[in-house]
Amino acid sequence: MPEQQAGRGNGLPVAIIGLGSMGLGMGLSLMRAGHSVSGFDLNATALAQFAAAGGYAASSPAEAAKGATIVVSVVVNAAQTEDVLFGAGGVAEIMPAGAVFISCATMDPAIVRGLAARLEATGRHYLDAPISGGAQKASAGALIILASGSAEAFALARPALDAMAANLYELGDAPGQGAAFKMINQLLAGVHIAVASEAMAFAAKQGLDLARVYQVITASAGNSWMFENRMKKVLAGDYSPNSAVEIFVKDLGIVQDMARAQRYPVPMAAAALQMFLATAGSGMGRDDDSSVARLYAALSGAQLPGQKG
Repeated sequence: MPEQQAGRGNGLPVAIIGLGSMGLGMGLSLMRAGHSVSGFDLNATALAQFAAAGGYAASSPAEAAKGATIVVSVVVNAAQTEDVLFGAGGVAEIMPAGAVFISCATMDPAIVRGLAARLEATGRHYLDAPISGGAQKASAGALIILASGSAEAFALARPALDAMAANLYELGDAPGQGAAFKMINQLLAGVHIAVASEAMAFAAKQGLDLARVYQVITASAGNSWMFENRMKKVLAGDYSPNSAVEIFVKDLGIVQDMARAQRYPVPMAAAALQMFLATAGSGMGRDDDSSVARLYAALSGAQLPGQKG
């Protein structure tokens, strides 16, 4: 943690690794709470935005983590988390002894347990803390955090968690339990997006007024949070990503792996995964996950808002 940052506010020295749409907002929330925040991202534009907001732009994860009491990792997956910890320029041996690593990536609980064991063997703490809520809530310090870890890890991480979360769920005393809860959420979220997309494109195929469909369904028993949230994007014909299709390719893939290992059937999640895979394969992987509706439209000849006739 650079010396000029250490005296900023009355908070703690915190590092945040990964300054995408979620990480940048989380960094802003940490600074707003008075913490001294260093950050790193491979994307130079994201790093510049962070610096312009008052953070210290580090040249590597290790530089960001040097002297940090809390390191928050907001990367995409298990492989990137492992690289942040143990790769070249990683933070595991740079973090002060007794510091806490808050891992926010969605991943298989078994992998979480392995990473935590490796880090804790060095005398640092690991808090398993996957997040939910989107970029807007990240910027507002209003995320949902599904966390598990030792009492010591929670105690050390508390100042950062309080700055970033509106709802903190303490879900167990061992890393991996938070990840398991997150995967249940992702199973439901992915299925709900896929079926909402199926329903909206089916309504379009019937020639229904989609604005009226949205109005009726959001007031009826068939509604879901994902229908209400994601089908707004379909009505607007706006598929700029709040959460990309590829996220659910990854997350529903993890659900499949977990279920297969336990010989547990997840046919609804499997069907939803196929639709996300097909949507990504059609060139929409980086678009909003509501793009599954566009795939249904393309398969059926239905007309959605914003599409050229």
